[in-house]
Amino acid sequence: MKNIPLPPKRILFTKEGYQRILDEKQVLIHQRPKAVAQLSEARNMGDLSENGYYKAARARLSQIDGRLRHLEKLLLLGKIIEKQHDGSVGLGNTVRISDGTNTTEYTVVGGHESNPAHQTISYLSPLGKALMHKKNGDEITVLTPNGERTFHLISVR
Repeated sequence: MKNIPLPPKRILFTKEGYQRILDEKQVLIHQRPKAVAQLSEARNMGDLSENGYYKAARARLSQIDGRLRHLEKLLLLGKIIEKQHDGSVGLGNTVRISDGTNTTEYTVVGGHESNPAHQTISYLSPLGKALMHKKNGDEITVLTPNGERTFHLISVR
């Protein structure tokens, strides 16, 4: 029996998250020629073994190229998910939840675009998983490092 490779797993993005990846790629493509020129200039300075400018230029170009490869992979495997408007939680929806004491608002996004400091959480996180497909008024129980916590879903936008 032949080993048939599985298709690569799709990476889900909101439209805004996918656009941020495209924007970052364009910035890096714009920066790359300058990094190549700096590396070439550093090579012309002579002895490369003790040339800090060369090492820094090489590191910068390597960082740009590595990030471009990563972004290309994200774009290749990326799939944009449109925001749901049926009242249930999905990618792109903003939710308001309360634990009885505090009320918090989050936007549910793909795993590669989440940043709790900016009020975005991944649909793959424990809270994100618990919220998916829930509607206004639902209770959500999430296992946290401090034990189970229950949240009330106040609104979905």
